[in-house]
Amino acid sequence: MERWWQRGAAGAGAQRVLGAASGGYRGLLRTREWLYERGVLHSRTLPCPVVSVGNLTVGGTGKTPAVEMAVRTLIDLGHQPAVVSRGYGRRSKGIQIVADAASIRLDAEDAGDEPFLLARRLPGVPVVVGANRYEAGRTAVERFGVTAIVLDDGLQHRTLVKNLEIVMVRAADPWGNRRLLPRGPLREPVSKLARAHLVVVTGAVTPAEGPEVVAAVARYAPSVPVLSAQHAPTECWESGTMRPEPLDVLARMRLLGFAGIASPAGFRRTLEETGATVADLVTFLDHHWYTRDDVAEVDRRAADLGVDGLVTTEKDWVRLRRLPPSKRPLYVLGVRLLLTTGEAEWRAAFRKRCPTP
Repeated sequence: MERWWQRGAAGAGAQRVLGAASGGYRGLLRTREWLYERGVLHSRTLPCPVVSVGNLTVGGTGKTPAVEMAVRTLIDLGHQPAVVSRGYGRRSKGIQIVADAASIRLDAEDAGDEPFLLARRLPGVPVVVGANRYEAGRTAVERFGVTAIVLDDGLQHRTLVKNLEIVMVRAADPWGNRRLLPRGPLREPVSKLARAHLVVVTGAVTPAEGPEVVAAVARYAPSVPVLSAQHAPTECWESGTMRPEPLDVLARMRLLGFAGIASPAGFRRTLEETGATVADLVTFLDHHWYTRDDVAEVDRRAADLGVDGLVTTEKDWVRLRRLPPSKRPLYVLGVRLLLTTGEAEWRAAFRKRCPTP
């Protein structure tokens, strides 16, 4: 499907089917918009500022690290924030408390990999999951007395009034074939950038490295600041011992990488920036929950290549940490999103739209 989106590789018959489905999806979006405009559907307000981090396309724009960065910004400004997420792929139902101010209360299987990862990266910050974002946010306010909410993957969710809308966009090939799902990767038309208060171009040193994004913002949201950001490796550990390792330990090794994330190519670039020699990168579907067979497959590939060890992302480690260890050392690389331009605009938007109580 991704190859079809990026390269137009589908045959004429498949394109007709996908085109018809995209037309139906577009109709649903327009109907929902019409219902909100006429007050049939309503966005509800929480008694605290709500920051939404989302995107226009399917996967791979750095939303989770951006949520972490937003939470840390709110803390710096004097807020007591919470994270609210759907909890994609979790086996639990309803509204669940992933973490409170004291500890993590749910495992990744019941929390979802990204909420669990955020709870681990943000100790002391409540994390709540639920399909109904308003009710999940209300739970966070009532249970924990938080003064701000950061909504993970919130751009398409209109049930909740949002004070600050942050849209994440890849610098490279940001819109694919510019078609709506399922014919293309767009969850909404590019024109919906007009709802943004900040646009962050990821994988870029400056916004100019994402010219398609800059042009789209100039057309649909000309007053909105365009920032740029990159993923930077911040920590590394060996999963068998959980012992922290200096990042330069990877530079001394020939490694086999593996990842089940939306942008494995980005992980490979980050690895190579550490100086590691990446013999190969084995990819799985985004949010893939690993099995013993998967670990055995990776081990076999590592043996064929004669590598020194394995390396994966922190998000992948969340989904395999309960399995028996691999036969070779497995290194886990943690990253953070760092703004390369626009730090002043980022903080100004938070101060203006999320005043402290």
